[in-house]
Amino acid sequence: MTVGSIGVVYGDIGTSPLYAFREALLAAVGAHNQAGAHPLVPRDTVLGVLSLIVWALLLVVTAKYVLILLRADNNGEGGTLSLMALAQRTLTKGRSYMLALGVVGASMFYGDSVITPAISVLSAVEGMKLITPALEHYVVPITIGILVLLFAVQSRGTAKVAAAFGPIMIAWFGVLALGGITHISDDPGVVLALNPAWGMQFLVQHKLIGLVTLGAVFLAVTGGEALYADLGHFGRRPIQIAWLGLVLPALVINYFGQGALVLSNPQAIDNPLFMLYPDWALIPVVGLATAATIIASQAVITGAFSLTRQAVQLGLLPRIDIRFTSETHSGQIYIPRINTLLLMGVIILVLLFRSSSSLASAYGIAVTTTMVVDATLAFIVIWRMWRWKPWAAALLVAPFLLIDTTFLAANLLKLLDGAWAPLVFASCLILLMATWRKGTRILADKTRRSEVPLEMLVRNLEKKPPHRVQGTAVFLTSDPDYAPTALLHNLKHNKILHDKNVILTVSTADTPRVREEDRITISPVSEHFSRVKMTFGYMESPNVPRGLAIARKLGWTFDIMSTSFFVSRRSIKPAAQSGMPLWQDKLFIALARNASDATDFFQIPTGRVVEVGTQVTV
Repeated sequence: MTVGSIGVVYGDIGTSPLYAFREALLAAVGAHNQAGAHPLVPRDTVLGVLSLIVWALLLVVTAKYVLILLRADNNGEGGTLSLMALAQRTLTKGRSYMLALGVVGASMFYGDSVITPAISVLSAVEGMKLITPALEHYVVPITIGILVLLFAVQSRGTAKVAAAFGPIMIAWFGVLALGGITHISDDPGVVLALNPAWGMQFLVQHKLIGLVTLGAVFLAVTGGEALYADLGHFGRRPIQIAWLGLVLPALVINYFGQGALVLSNPQAIDNPLFMLYPDWALIPVVGLATAATIIASQAVITGAFSLTRQAVQLGLLPRIDIRFTSETHSGQIYIPRINTLLLMGVIILVLLFRSSSSLASAYGIAVTTTMVVDATLAFIVIWRMWRWKPWAAALLVAPFLLIDTTFLAANLLKLLDGAWAPLVFASCLILLMATWRKGTRILADKTRRSEVPLEMLVRNLEKKPPHRVQGTAVFLTSDPDYAPTALLHNLKHNKILHDKNVILTVSTADTPRVREEDRITISPVSEHFSRVKMTFGYMESPNVPRGLAIARKLGWTFDIMSTSFFVSRRSIKPAAQSGMPLWQDKLFIALARNASDATDFFQIPTGRVVEVGTQVTV
């Protein structure tokens, strides 16, 4: 793992000490800090909260993700959609259920992508109030200014600034550990929190308040799922070494320091992290914290971009404009529409909640849902792909699933306090994905009814050949067994046929990437027709000309300057009778109209494209 990668992988979870312990402690004492009131903090409560946080880090992040799920890689790639693809590959029945779980997990990640920048930057900027109370009224404007600037620079790519991510985060983890070490001596007994009995005792004694506290404790492990998602970028071993050797120790030491400080000075519950440091160090620490939260925000933004590309390739979303910001790294992309939507969502959250404490109620539910999905999919992979006995796989996964569902239930208690925000956002995305999947299936079924089988058309053309012209015509279609609409219209209106005709189908594999030797499959149909299937991984951007160039190695002569690409442009109208309600028909049509042009999406030279318009109903 490079130093720069530490900033990307651990940015989210690395900023959790800014708010996690404070919010968990306030929930445990049953009152938020308002009007300068400092609730009494019993010793067993502090030890109970610390124990829950430490063991959440050990069980949820270390055991589940770092030691187990990092081994469930899909050709080196990780994340919810990769795990979904693995689970689907092992099943003959129930694949649709795996797809549904993947859609839910992906949608919840988008919810996390909106909340993380808002709560992270807010919590860091709030540290300015300790420098001078006069700055309190400027926290929200400064936060919005930082966020607008962060999203504005996304189009320039992250390659240059990413080099600074690692050193900044290493400095941040060093500062976290240093602040914790200097205050553990305030009450060395906080190390007793390593005993899980303190956490269990707290939950048993406090019942409902204990469950509410669990929802806040989960803030300490948000970002743990990002370790798995970043598997393909950095590899399993480096992520494990960095977590066990640097990040986990720094986090635990810092939380112990915060706990000892609160026990010795109850007023520190206001902002225990920043109060670990002397007054002269506040300005640099607040500055470093702000930089760390910007890095955490950058990590989830780029994660949302990557997830969107995967969703498009898997057919969960319509084609969308994807721009590459690096000539050497294909993973560095920028998606304007997603960037704009995320910025709008983040600003709305900041204006609605106005403080990290208020926003904390909204945080966590998206991540807990994603973790429940990951655990469920992991059971299928461990059972079917790793070939464990069902009872053994269940024995391994059940404890983690129990923990995740408990955290989910705890976060659902905050539904009216703000947890509705990520649920609303994720529900909208689930609706969009479900509508797009269903609409494209209905459209494909209706189109197939009016199409002619390709082999039947070829036989008819051999009996009564039309006028032929030199060159090659490539017809893009999703179903190679039927004659593309563009081919039929070319014969009907132009009454010509090219000397060589290729029926091209671009498909997406359930693996992140496809080897070059497996990219192209050529199947001759007749002297003048052939089928070509081009396969890309769900993390690859389809490039048709580059893919066709590989066909030269298979003996097919391909000259881009003598080749015309025929693409159908559909005008979709709502049908009187459809498989979807009218409102969903209109939603699907709106998505289709806003989809990126196939020419740009498949990177076909615009000067070689002929578009044929057709009208269909759905």
